[in-house]
Amino acid sequence: MIKVQHLRKLYHITFLLGIMYVQPVFSQVTETTEPLLVDLKKSKIITRFTPPKGYFWMKEQPGSFGEYLVNFPLHPPGFPVRDYRMVPVKTQDRHVALLKIDVGDKDLQQCADAWMRLYAEYLWSQKRFDEIGFEFTSGQFFAWKDYKKGIRTKESKKKVSFYDSGVVNESYTAFRDYLNIIFLYAGTISLDREAVPVTQNSDIKTGDFIIRPGSPGHAVVIMGIAANKAGKRLYLLAESFMPAQDIHILKNTAHPELSPWYELDVNAPKTVTAKYTFSPTSIKRFRALK
Repeated sequence: MIKVQHLRKLYHITFLLGIMYVQPVFSQVTETTEPLLVDLKKSKIITRFTPPKGYFWMKEQPGSFGEYLVNFPLHPPGFPVRDYRMVPVKTQDRHVALLKIDVGDKDLQQCADAWMRLYAEYLWSQKRFDEIGFEFTSGQFFAWKDYKKGIRTKESKKKVSFYDSGVVNESYTAFRDYLNIIFLYAGTISLDREAVPVTQNSDIKTGDFIIRPGSPGHAVVIMGIAANKAGKRLYLLAESFMPAQDIHILKNTAHPELSPWYELDVNAPKTVTAKYTFSPTSIKRFRALK
């Protein structure tokens, strides 16, 4: 009888110890796997995507590129990613939303071009026309202020030169034609060259991009940042791809419990996104924004 009582006491002690050690584990799992909130009725990035529990949207500077991006309009839910011919692409399970911006009717606006398009549209919306300009992969610089005055490009033996067409045009249609020239002759190599490294996680900003220069390379845009009280951050990412297609907010397929939010680390040996692995991780900022 005494042995049975001892056994019962030992069982209760073991059970209580088990609860003490197991309880935190279950609490942690419950917290990190709580369904993330997405309000499909909302039409802007900052209103459609609610940060995970304990996180809040980081405030963007009024009038900044970051503010422009987090307030970017989205297509209604269910829109497929379409290419430049308006044909849905084959892969439709890697995105959560589409930015409400055209891709053009040519196979030009791809990965790095998506960032250049968004930045150029931001400057246009701010009427900062003289700041719009990008380098070609060749190193030549081409500004909107020159294009609107009639400067055009011509290509001979794979070399690009400029000439004065005498055609002056300041319209938005002409601006889109100018951007098509940028998309044709610029890319990840030139964008990488026009950018400066972000070396600290605390310095990552909305509007920065993850990039791997090359032919082909790839780039994704940081569209918004959420943080918690401890200073930990999460990020929304967007991209275009090949062929030229709608700019879309990426799912986090590697960590679906966080999706569509991503963790980023400037020192990480690699960053895995829904459709591309950046190795090494290279987060950069356009030099005009530094």
